[in-house]
Amino acid sequence: MGEQKKVQEQDIHQLLKVRREKLAELQEQGKDPFVITKYDVTIHSQEIRDDFETLEGKTVRVAGRMMSKRVMGKASFCNVQDLKGNIQSYVARDSVGEESYKDFKKFDIGDIVGIEGEVFRTKTGEISIHAAKVTLLSKSLQILPEKYHGLTNTDLRYRQRYTDLIMNEEVKDTFIKRSRIISAIRRYLDGEGFMEVETPMLVSNAGGAAARPFETHFNALDEDLKLRISLELYLKRLIVGGLERVYEIGRVFRNEGLDTRHNPEFTLMELYQAYTDYHGMMDLTENLYRHVAQEVLGTTKIVYNGVEMDLGKPFARITMVEAVKKYAGVDFDEIKTTDEAKAIAKEKGVEFEERHKKGDILSLFFEEFAEEHLIQPTFVMDHPIEISPLTKKKPGNPEYVERFEFFMNGWEMANAYSELNDPIDQRERFKAQEELLAQGDEEANTTDEDFLNALEIGMPPTGGIGFGIDRMCMLLTDSAAIRDVLLFPTMKSLS
Repeated sequence: MGEQKKVQEQDIHQLLKVRREKLAELQEQGKDPFVITKYDVTIHSQEIRDDFETLEGKTVRVAGRMMSKRVMGKASFCNVQDLKGNIQSYVARDSVGEESYKDFKKFDIGDIVGIEGEVFRTKTGEISIHAAKVTLLSKSLQILPEKYHGLTNTDLRYRQRYTDLIMNEEVKDTFIKRSRIISAIRRYLDGEGFMEVETPMLVSNAGGAAARPFETHFNALDEDLKLRISLELYLKRLIVGGLERVYEIGRVFRNEGLDTRHNPEFTLMELYQAYTDYHGMMDLTENLYRHVAQEVLGTTKIVYNGVEMDLGKPFARITMVEAVKKYAGVDFDEIKTTDEAKAIAKEKGVEFEERHKKGDILSLFFEEFAEEHLIQPTFVMDHPIEISPLTKKKPGNPEYVERFEFFMNGWEMANAYSELNDPIDQRERFKAQEELLAQGDEEANTTDEDFLNALEIGMPPTGGIGFGIDRMCMLLTDSAAIRDVLLFPTMKSLS
């Protein structure tokens, strides 16, 4: 096997050498493709297919990557791939000229070419371009992977996304859909009177979520800074400032592990709406998801990994206590103290830390027993106060807060609150977080004095929500891992 690999590497080395020699020869002849600065493309391949009746016999100019070539004496065929698909071109010596045809025969798979000619249908019925002129626009000095091992190695696909996009049509389709999903979100929110804003990525205090931040140093001010872990605290400052409906779609950074649903930098969309609560956020989420699926997929029924999820039906609504009662058979309304909660956790085999309180243990029960069952769109409401430091308490039940998490496919897709706007209560919650930090919880928040000052100026009752855009894209494109919807996912360096 080792000998075979060695021979293969020698073959590749020889082929690469030949490509460079071809380039040198072109340059000596004054035909360097890299000096060409533009090519006037008039149409894309799929548009020719879609409008063949109108275009037949008309002259068009397409450009793209040559994916195959069949040389047959005085006439040849090649296949050119562009943004919208691919199209065949018939290249005849008598049509393009002897010298140009001689050059064409030396073109390699992977070269970027421009084809000008008439649209026609071959005897076998294939829509094609009868080339009158072929222009080499860029010389490919590498070999497309298909020739030897196919682009199936996922690690290589993620590292060389440019090659992945060339070789795998469905990958290109996924990223086109991702772009359309984000555009559809923006259009929907703009139509609802929301204003898109941008807030800092480099912050002195990374708050708004339970996550460990990345740390960096700003030389000009000789200050340590962090990369943001959420968008929340700045967007709420804008609600204080009277902007009423704001949203941001942007990258956030969390210094955590890599797996099929987590990347250290990911796209979050957060929005805040004055004068509403978490029920308003549920209605918005339901309408937004329905709108995006209909716009991008043309249906409100989506299929992920063979399972159908129906966004057209009203989304289920269940409290966290009800979910744990249903799936774990434990009623936390009957559990009054942290000691009782720890005892039932030991009995059920749920691992917890000494610092955990009753509410933390309820949350652990939910994660252990309930999450995986929430396949259809479901709002899980009314979380314990211990895990929700920025949320309003439920009137009449201060152990719980007006918060929900939105679940699909057993995954958390969004997190929303009736936002805490009491600065005195908020200071107490920050103080509790500081104590957790001192006890070794690296995900706890620290007190943000400027944010507290903003709350003291006065923030109206507000509903807020954060959406994981990457997970939304995974579901709507039936992608198995978060890396499949990130163009350039974080990878361990090869060195």
